[in-house]
Amino acid sequence: MRVAVVWNHDDTGVINRFGQPKPEIDDREEIESVVAALQEGGHQTLLCEGDRGLLASLERFMPPDSQGRPSGIVFVRASGIQGECPSIHVPAMLEMAGVPYTGSSPLGCGLALDKIITKRLIRDAGVPTPNFRLMRRGTESTGDLRFPVVVKPRREYNSRGLQLVHEPAQLRQAVEVTVTQSAQDALVEEYIEGREITVALLGNGELEVLPLVEKDFGDRETHTATWEDKGRMAAAQRICPARLESTLATMLQDISVATFHACECRDFARVDLRIDRSGQPFVLEINHDPSLATGGSYVLAARTAGHTFSSLVNRILDVAHTRYFGIGTG
Repeated sequence: MRVAVVWNHDDTGVINRFGQPKPEIDDREEIESVVAALQEGGHQTLLCEGDRGLLASLERFMPPDSQGRPSGIVFVRASGIQGECPSIHVPAMLEMAGVPYTGSSPLGCGLALDKIITKRLIRDAGVPTPNFRLMRRGTESTGDLRFPVVVKPRREYNSRGLQLVHEPAQLRQAVEVTVTQSAQDALVEEYIEGREITVALLGNGELEVLPLVEKDFGDRETHTATWEDKGRMAAAQRICPARLESTLATMLQDISVATFHACECRDFARVDLRIDRSGQPFVLEINHDPSLATGGSYVLAARTAGHTFSSLVNRILDVAHTRYFGIGTG
């Protein structure tokens, strides 16, 4: 099968430099590993940029058959170039052009990316999540929020811009920093001290829940990790499978699946949770497009379940192909 792997590496393929730019991500090693895995699975691959030239590249690589139906599929690893909710842009282009692809739809991407919407949706579904407020100035009423609180941009991922605020007097400055630097409203939520678990999900409908992963913060004073911290956290600082009592593990699996469905995710995702000192779990967020870096939590969970990196990547492709066409790629 023809599989185009779409990423964002060169940010020059736009008409104008306009809108909030995305932070640079050094994911070349991940992308090269994905391409190699697909080739190992017997697929013909093309690596291309998710920019204004994308659709022309895809039309050349995978032209429609004689009935106008797709002759290939896109493996999406694109996070966007600029503007609001950039991770939506490539899936939206592919939807418009009638090109099948892996991962969540533009709707699912948007719901999962917007932390405020995510929390409202999962609360409606009965999923526990920390109490929160949306703030633009930091002078709004905190209501019944208990300090410390976490302040982060409304639409970011991987803990970009995360700040831990211990006192109400510090809140205004933290919110102003978030709004100024990210050009987004701030999510202010209660900090949950406790164990952090990530749940990797694979499939659609009846989901496969991969072995749970626990982050080991060691002797860190607070159990938080910023974007910069995550880049330094080695695989050895993750425990998989997490050592959890079976009833609690089942609860985490169930609320993670409920979060996946509430946010209209597809194919694969990762849910991040905290367990407080009383044993109560809380969903922090869902990543609709988790990293496939070989040292990351999602790949660690898959390896513990018995996947090789190649079999995981080809399984994600197979799941997406089945969703579109009713059969796998084999």
